[in-house]
Amino acid sequence: MAVALSAQATDVGVNRATAKLFTIADTPAKMLRLGEEKLGEHVRTIGLWRNKAKNIIALSKILIEHYDGEVPRERETLETLPGVGRKTANVVCNVAFNQPTIAVDTHIFRVSNRTGLAPGKTPLEVEKGLLKITPDDFRQHAHHWLILHGRYVCKARTLDCPACTISDICLYKDKSGEEAKPAAKKKTTKIKAKKTGKKPARKMAGAPKLRTSRPNNVKPKKKTTGATGQAAKEKHAMTSLADKLIIALDLPSVERADAITNALGDAVGFTKSAIN
Repeated sequence: MAVALSAQATDVGVNRATAKLFTIADTPAKMLRLGEEKLGEHVRTIGLWRNKAKNIIALSKILIEHYDGEVPRERETLETLPGVGRKTANVVCNVAFNQPTIAVDTHIFRVSNRTGLAPGKTPLEVEKGLLKITPDDFRQHAHHWLILHGRYVCKARTLDCPACTISDICLYKDKSGEEAKPAAKKKTTKIKAKKTGKKPARKMAGAPKLRTSRPNNVKPKKKTTGATGQAAKEKHAMTSLADKLIIALDLPSVERADAITNALGDAVGFTKSAIN
């Protein structure tokens, strides 16, 4: 249930919402008795909570009617349940049933493409690429390590390349945070004043000239303050939007439209704030 709630939401938010929920409804039967409306009251702080509450009630009913209240172990079967996509099914198989699957979320998708580890245009392409290159002994925990690397080091907006342990083999060209080589100092020659025994005469400052208008031949300087930072923000915003849209396409059809709407809404909000 927690994994189904985690789509387009943070772990902290899900843990906070389910802490009380699971004390009163920790089985499909209890969840079904709780009902969609009361379930919604517990998870309303989570993104897409209405659809998720509806899916969980439908999912609980199917588990009771067809699987004796037990969660299936097969990924293909899990994907037939309401609100369960390939990523969610992979997480359940990996964590609950110790299967060597790799779930591709937005962090893993970004890290795999940015570093060149397993580039792909879709989460499925990235997943297949990671399974191909990851040794069997590391598959069980590979997606956890990649998620943490993407969450705390290879972040979407502020990369921490100096702290990255694979920066020397990473294929990403625009590494941030690395110290730039100091520019070579130009040699300057000092002109020694001739000793004449006389103190140099002091030049008196003239009266300041007031300029009432700009000369025709002088072009106004363009303001550049913040331009570079704004361009970087826009670039990161578009990258984040692309990641969200790609991940949304892998969600079940019921949640896909809401996820795309939320992603586009964030982009519109960023654009308005940039204009203002």
